[in-house]
Amino acid sequence: MIPKTFKEVIDLGDGREISIETGKLAKQAHGSVVVQSGKCMLLCTVVSNYKASDVDFLPLTVDYREKFAASGRYPGGFFKREARPSDGEILTMRLVDRVLRPLFPKDYHAETQVMIQLMSHDEDVMPDAMAGLAASAAIQLSDFPFECAISEVRVGRVNGEFVINPTRAQLAESDIDMVIGASADSVMMVEGEMGEISEEEMVEAIKFAHEAVKIQCAAQERLADAAGRKEVREYDTEAEDEDLASKIHELVYDKVYSVAEAGSAKQERSAAFSEIKDEVKAGYSEEELEEKGDLISKYYYKAEKAAVRDLTLNKGLRLDGRKTNEIRPIWCEVDYLPSTHGSSIFTRGETQALATVTLGTSREANQIDMPSFEGEETFYLHYNFPPFSTGEARPIRGTSRREIGHGNLAQRALKGMIPEDCPYTVRVVSEVLESNGSSSMATVCSGTMALMDAGVQLKKPVSGIAMGLISDADSDKYAILSDILGDEDHLGDMDFKVTGTADGITACQMDIKVKGLSYEILVKALNQAKEGRLHILGKLIEAIDAPRGDVKPHAPKMVTTTIPGEYIGALIGPGGKVIQELQKETKTTIVINEDPVTEEGIVEILGTDQDGIDKVLAKIDSITFKPEVGSIYEVKVIKILDFGAVVEYIEAPGNEILLHVSEMAWERTDKVTDVLNLGDKIDVKYFGVDPRTRKEKVSLKALQPKPEGYKERPPRGDRNGGFKRRQKQRRD
Repeated sequence: MIPKTFKEVIDLGDGREISIETGKLAKQAHGSVVVQSGKCMLLCTVVSNYKASDVDFLPLTVDYREKFAASGRYPGGFFKREARPSDGEILTMRLVDRVLRPLFPKDYHAETQVMIQLMSHDEDVMPDAMAGLAASAAIQLSDFPFECAISEVRVGRVNGEFVINPTRAQLAESDIDMVIGASADSVMMVEGEMGEISEEEMVEAIKFAHEAVKIQCAAQERLADAAGRKEVREYDTEAEDEDLASKIHELVYDKVYSVAEAGSAKQERSAAFSEIKDEVKAGYSEEELEEKGDLISKYYYKAEKAAVRDLTLNKGLRLDGRKTNEIRPIWCEVDYLPSTHGSSIFTRGETQALATVTLGTSREANQIDMPSFEGEETFYLHYNFPPFSTGEARPIRGTSRREIGHGNLAQRALKGMIPEDCPYTVRVVSEVLESNGSSSMATVCSGTMALMDAGVQLKKPVSGIAMGLISDADSDKYAILSDILGDEDHLGDMDFKVTGTADGITACQMDIKVKGLSYEILVKALNQAKEGRLHILGKLIEAIDAPRGDVKPHAPKMVTTTIPGEYIGALIGPGGKVIQELQKETKTTIVINEDPVTEEGIVEILGTDQDGIDKVLAKIDSITFKPEVGSIYEVKVIKILDFGAVVEYIEAPGNEILLHVSEMAWERTDKVTDVLNLGDKIDVKYFGVDPRTRKEKVSLKALQPKPEGYKERPPRGDRNGGFKRRQKQRRD
């Protein structure tokens, strides 16, 4: 029996459509949809346990995977099976998670899983832009307690015109690549990179994207109504005790307010807050703490949050004593690590990042192998966040999703400033050594300085800043915070990271925790961010005002040259013998790639010794040397034979040719040594390939005056023919 299906179609306005269908696949999931655009198809399923987990948070897992069969390919590796998620898949998971998580009730603690799978790929459709739509549509078909439909779209700008969900080809021409997540009423998440655009242009792009999101949210509502909307499930809510909450608020509010108002460092402040909390707990018996300990802690943090927020809204002061637009003290240093190709330290308040730069050949490029995209990155950035950076001891279990996300943001901030003709593969690594607010922005700043210290000719330096927001819906009061602390990130209503040059924004990441944030506040936040960004940029320039003119003496120098495709084999040699011996002799690294268009060989030579690089270039010149017919070349005699001399082109050592004895002089030459000796340097004329001998021919006598009365001897063929005729005449 064919299942009954329900379908909604969204018109993107330029001949493209997105369809959402349910009822055919994965019907045992609590909600499932297939989202399709062109040949691209995403299957999204959602399941949530009916029994709450014994935790005080929502155990939500968003999993996005791309199946290699979707693009008719096999997975790489020995087992030929999809394994751990790629960085690209993890970044898509984060995009979806950040929008979904705030819309579940705070007291909903059931294990919840959202699985999104790319089942069919289309080269003209980027699937990550539809992942948020698929997740929300599936949830709308479930009985989950979820606030409202959301969606995500990518916005680009090609030739001055905004485009929703551009193709990868359009994106290559776009100066904006942003993903916006929103409900019909509120923008909730923004992430992307830009080509030094203004704050006003960024807001216009967000507005344009939001209009598209509204259409997609309406389509989800229609689909849920058509399929039969389910009643929201009942679940065990957290116990509440209003009297206890009021009592704890009265006990701690003023004390917390006083500590916050005094302004102090992180450890001192944390100790003071812990002391207040311990005083509260001391007023209860062990039995009461056993019964209501979790509620006491919950209400304490609620009162602490209220006191800190009120201090900022009422007096414009913050936990560390700063004003709302004030940046923490900054100090910077470059060339800190003596053996790296480039290094820097950026310290802002209690956040510190140590960045290193390594320069390499195309062989070190970061290979991207996903069903939806294959390519390589010649500039990439890795971000490490060890537990000691926050004074904690915890297990290290590989690279976290957070580290991948923060590293990607910093990479996008900087990559547009790497010159197109940079010959190196460039790897930046940021080691976060201290963290109290926006280590990703510290990474951007330290990365900028390390790149300039390494001699990478950045177009412009880039700085970054994290902004926050504290607002009160009842009084319409709000405060925009520059350079937020870690605590301000947790208790605030917005975390907004902006990076850019002096001329515009290069990347951003925004998570909004309140509904209905006005564009007026967003514009003010962006303008305040610009002031802070430029202040930080000034500090970077004080440490290093321009990229170094050259790489460091111990860093590899890169020279790139091209050779005709026909000589690639000669440079590599049989079994790689020539190139391996050349690398060993010159202490260089040589990489050869073939240009797929011109079929030329692109040769990269990497070495710390310029003499070694010059020797490689000379060898390449020698291998690819091709004399021109009619030209005169200086040669050196390297071997004497009975019938001539082997000579080597001076400008192409290793290229040898035979100077036949008959081409040494106009007169008959009985012995080669009558004319030439070993080591002699002479000029010869090149005649190309002799049609009789089928060998290349050079001549010394062609450069000498012909003697008077000289008679040309007949060609060999004519002489032989005459001899045969005379023999025949004698026989006759």
